[in-house]
Amino acid sequence: MKGRIVLAEDDPNQAKIVKLYLEREGHAVVVADNGMVALEEVRRREPDLLILDVMMPKLDGHDVCRILRAESEVPILLLTARSTEDDMLIGLDLGADDYVTKPYRPRELMARVRALLRRTTARPQLDQTITFADLVIDPGRRTVTVDGEPAELTAAEFDVLLTLVGSPGIVFTRQQLLESVMGWDYDGLDRTMDAHIKNLRRKLGDDVRKPRYIATVVGVGYKAPDA
Repeated sequence: MKGRIVLAEDDPNQAKIVKLYLEREGHAVVVADNGMVALEEVRRREPDLLILDVMMPKLDGHDVCRILRAESEVPILLLTARSTEDDMLIGLDLGADDYVTKPYRPRELMARVRALLRRTTARPQLDQTITFADLVIDPGRRTVTVDGEPAELTAAEFDVLLTLVGSPGIVFTRQQLLESVMGWDYDGLDRTMDAHIKNLRRKLGDDVRKPRYIATVVGVGYKAPDA
């Protein structure tokens, strides 16, 4: 699956290596060496994916992510050198779709790129909308409304929601949701899914104590309550 990718990486040697691997897989790559340039390139080119280093000059990756999420649904893959789970999950709270920790193997990064492009470019052309409680989900247009108001979801959040409400009452483990959304070979942290669920609840106005859309099954995972 070939895509148009903006690679935001200020280390020229690292950028050269990653660009080479991406181009070998057939992607068209533009490199940005600071956060401001990355923001401008995404706005100008509307790429299929942004690979974004967190530690960037002029405007760091978290700020770029925050700004873009207010105006764009471009998939964002963060590169972070910070080692704690809490640090790694900050980007997901800001709306990133996935992250890879440094140092990483180029093949690992390429696998994550393929998973994101596979998910975000495979747009099902379905005419039938899905109604669940106060939600109306259009899988073809990939839109969601809550009580008639649009909800701005990332690609990952949309796919998590679609998976859950597509099977009301069925409990999905975190790993099952990760594999459903990111692909069978995804090996990210279970807490990655917790971050996506947290963001979904916030955007949908769902109360964790009295859930309408997403219920926690303690010790197992999540489900959409029976309609």
